[in-house]
Amino acid sequence: MNTIGVTIKDRLAIITLSRGKSNALNREMIIELTDMLKNIEDDSNIGGAIITGKENFFSAGLDLIELYAYNEEEAKSFWHLFLNFAAKITSFKKPLVCAINGHSPAGGCVIALACDARVMSEGKYIIGLNEVAVGIIVPNSIFNLYSFWIGEANAARSLLEGKLFNPDEALVIGLIDEVVKQESILTAAERKARKYMAFEGNTWQQSKLNIRKDLIAITNADQSATLEIMLKQWWSPSTRAILKTIIDSLQRKN
Repeated sequence: MNTIGVTIKDRLAIITLSRGKSNALNREMIIELTDMLKNIEDDSNIGGAIITGKENFFSAGLDLIELYAYNEEEAKSFWHLFLNFAAKITSFKKPLVCAINGHSPAGGCVIALACDARVMSEGKYIIGLNEVAVGIIVPNSIFNLYSFWIGEANAARSLLEGKLFNPDEALVIGLIDEVVKQESILTAAERKARKYMAFEGNTWQQSKLNIRKDLIAITNADQSATLEIMLKQWWSPSTRAILKTIIDSLQRKN
């Protein structure tokens, strides 16, 4: 694996995102994450998992530099891949806790939203769905994932404003469950994961799937029509101009 690392600690898998400085999600990383979640779900020796990042970044979201260079077929294939990944992680049946050790906007936030609990490091970090601000239309399945935790009204306001929250704001709105010191992030996440793992496994897992029944159906539904609308906007001159400005800024920082 080139973009993630995995360690097993007493039946708990700890998945560490490890791609570049900011853990930007590209095709390879999404494939590796999807495959790893499937392996963990199928392994009876593993009872749950934690997903975390590194060095002040959980994940900066999708790798816009790589995506911007895609042709039409590559872009369509990638967005299908990402939406399928969102469906997979949403329907993951075992306990899954997110240790958000740093910035987690956009695609990083989507991963966090699909987890059962979110612990975030205190500090000047951001989390939320800011796709509208960069010219990307958010599919209904992702909006439903957002509103599952913070309610439809808060999700609608935040989405349309491209709102990003600091840890304390995210805690108040219900986007995360706990704010801890950076050095305590994995300890706090492990505590939550093991609390879930202590219950009878099948009872807990079936209860999770029952609670998420509608959400799982929405994320697994045919999203071809939504994707067509997204892609039309993706290739529009206005969105391409916004993306080019962002990419130029990112490349200057690197």
